[in-house]
Amino acid sequence: MAYTAAVITVSDLGSRGQRVDTSGPAIRAMLEEAGFTVTHTAIVPDEISQIQAELTTAADDRHIALIITTGGTGLSPRDVTPEATLAVLDREIRAIPVAMWVEGLKITPRAMLSRAVAGTRGRSLILNLPGSEKAARENLSAVIGALEHALHMMAAEGH
Repeated sequence: MAYTAAVITVSDLGSRGQRVDTSGPAIRAMLEEAGFTVTHTAIVPDEISQIQAELTTAADDRHIALIITTGGTGLSPRDVTPEATLAVLDREIRAIPVAMWVEGLKITPRAMLSRAVAGTRGRSLILNLPGSEKAARENLSAVIGALEHALHMMAAEGH
């Protein structure tokens, strides 16, 4: 079954047009290659309220199955994507970021600095990815094989 997806880039500079977003389009391409239909993309600043609004609109109003953010998962004072995401989740799925960390640590010790989270809101799966295109690709590659099964389960389509 083909599922819908959204890619939300979280970047102060990107939202002001001062930086070209490369991670969002890269994630979109990976999702489309995996059979997802990307129906929504957005770029928002590193502001908790705006991130939360984008996530809740994508899940509650647009009914998008897979919502991926890229950016705002590091240690900068402006990196608030995990906090915004946790505030809107119904259930956290801790093993998805763990899988990303495990694979990332094979590439760089800096992977341990990611604070990405994942979980569900209604029938939507929300996943945070890092903001760098390279790290976003690597992290998504680590978990993309399990995402369709998770969406099957969430939609009560059986095991």
